[in-house]
Amino acid sequence: MLVIWPSAMSSAPGTPVCDTQIVHILRSVIAAVWLAFWVYWLASAFSAKASTVGGRRFPLNGLSALAVILLLRVFHGGSTAVNSPALAAIGAAVFASGLALAIWARVHLGRNWGMPMTQRAEPELITSGPYRFVRHPIYTGLLAGILGTALATNLIGLIIVAILGGYFYYSASVEEKNLIATFPTAYPAYRSATKMLIPFVL
Repeated sequence: MLVIWPSAMSSAPGTPVCDTQIVHILRSVIAAVWLAFWVYWLASAFSAKASTVGGRRFPLNGLSALAVILLLRVFHGGSTAVNSPALAAIGAAVFASGLALAIWARVHLGRNWGMPMTQRAEPELITSGPYRFVRHPIYTGLLAGILGTALATNLIGLIIVAILGGYFYYSASVEEKNLIATFPTAYPAYRSATKMLIPFVL
């Protein structure tokens, strides 16, 4: 998964680093961090509570991984490729913020974390930590991470972000129906006080 661009390391000592090299370095860092993130995400899944029988599962990690691989390996060239260090730096900052939010939400959920649209055998309603600001901060964080990757690699990735955003919105809507059924008093009150994915917006 980690991609090394030789041109990023080819400058002689004392030679100024060109814009293209800066962009390549940022892409390599983003690739390495994504890999570490997925390793952590998969390892932490083993401590989650059991799901109820019949819960629907969809490979969220697989979708995210595919999106990132497309951006870092397939769409790294072309007319929509990012060659601006400033835009790549903005993308890296958005990427880092998104993954930090997803990890914060995952740690805060603890054993209550589960695959999209599944239900816990022993559910708890979590409304603290990042859940004070949005009801589905993991989705928000992953979308921001992929958005940042697109801004640092190829703007065609914005199409991928839009597609995943639709899937996350659908997943969140299904999960909220389940939560309303499980917490008929507490969840509607919580929902009325927060946004689904984007603070103050959506």
